[in-house]
Amino acid sequence: MSERYLEGRVAMVTGGASGMGRAMALALAKAGAHVGIGSLLSDAPAKNADGELVNRPGRAELDKTKADIESCGVKCVAVDLDVCSVESVKSFHEAVKKGLGPVDILCNAAGITAEHGVVDHSEGLWLKVMDVNANGVFRATREVLPGMLERRWGRIISIASTAASVGAPMSPAYCASKAAVTGFTRAVAQEGAEALVTANSISPGWVETTFGVEWMSDIAEKQMSTKGDLFIQEQKAENPQKRMIQPVEIGNLAAFLCREESVGITGQDITVSAGSVW
Repeated sequence: MSERYLEGRVAMVTGGASGMGRAMALALAKAGAHVGIGSLLSDAPAKNADGELVNRPGRAELDKTKADIESCGVKCVAVDLDVCSVESVKSFHEAVKKGLGPVDILCNAAGITAEHGVVDHSEGLWLKVMDVNANGVFRATREVLPGMLERRWGRIISIASTAASVGAPMSPAYCASKAAVTGFTRAVAQEGAEALVTANSISPGWVETTFGVEWMSDIAEKQMSTKGDLFIQEQKAENPQKRMIQPVEIGNLAAFLCREESVGITGQDITVSAGSVW
């Protein structure tokens, strides 16, 4: 089978400058797809006053990912993106179409989390996590799905989480938002089935990204009064494979789901956790 099996295809990746989004964008580029990436940018990872935990790559990181994608011999469009804004998502889609062509593949990787139990959970924090993780997937999918249905080809891949099916006392918003992603994915799979447009979600366990390490360190320091690196090593030791998932594994799975031979795989939530339930 050809290694450039996505030659001429166009992909759009939210959260594409870093982490799992970057890994998916690069895997698609290596398979021959032109790629548009969008990410909410800032100078450094930040935890805001409301308790939101998010990794926001800087402009240099966005530009570096763009250059790495282009080094695969494909074109790339890279923009600042806020998936909470309908206008921003529409502008991203228009920029990709103008620069690369109609979108064949959508990867939803933009996401945030928050560590807070239901008791005294602020309304604003709950709504923000849901807006990014669930509504952001809806907004991006709504943009590209009509064209995919018309052309009778499309792949939609969204990052969910093992948290979608495993609860955690301090992550109710995150768990709920990721469960929403899996339910939404199943509905889109049915809507796109007759036109051979597939929709799947990927549910990773702990992934060794900048965001993943920041999140684990936050849990260790705020909830367990221990050092982040010690907690991370403990999690690796407890994992059946004694490791954390690497971003490239998520990227390669996303690219596999875009193969012609993968058209029968739709409406699925695929766990990638090295044997761990969380």
